[in-house]
Amino acid sequence: MPGTALDQSEHRCGALLEHLARRMRLRSESVLAPLGLRPRHLVALTVLRDSGGSTQQALAGTLEMDGTNLVGLLNELEAAGLVERRRCLDDRRRHAVVLTPTGAERLGEAECALATAEAEVLSGLAPAERETLYDLLKRATGAAGTCADALKDDADR
Repeated sequence: MPGTALDQSEHRCGALLEHLARRMRLRSESVLAPLGLRPRHLVALTVLRDSGGSTQQALAGTLEMDGTNLVGLLNELEAAGLVERRRCLDDRRRHAVVLTPTGAERLGEAECALATAEAEVLSGLAPAERETLYDLLKRATGAAGTCADALKDDADR
């Protein structure tokens, strides 16, 4: 009802979640930058690793990106030697995208760096509390997927 004052004693999570997300995003970007990666790179590399490769069209669908933006992303990853595009043998008009050994190694480095960054940001919580937070966040978001799914959602924004 307009004009009705809210009970200020109630705990509101929005501002705290936004603050935590901002801290996590800034710290994550700072540990990815020396590896030459941005969050959108990380998402694409993770999807390619987890799927064992993909056609360019299927990858665009998975990442919910238009073709032009995907081509730009793949150009960056290919220039860095992290992915390789190959013509599909069954349909020469299509391209398959695969993670290179260098890409797999860089992705592993990024995951280690991100785990360290997360530990730093959440250092005020005990390990069991971190697990509880993770479980609560999954329930709150309705997430049945993986961290890669959450990263993909963030990259889309």
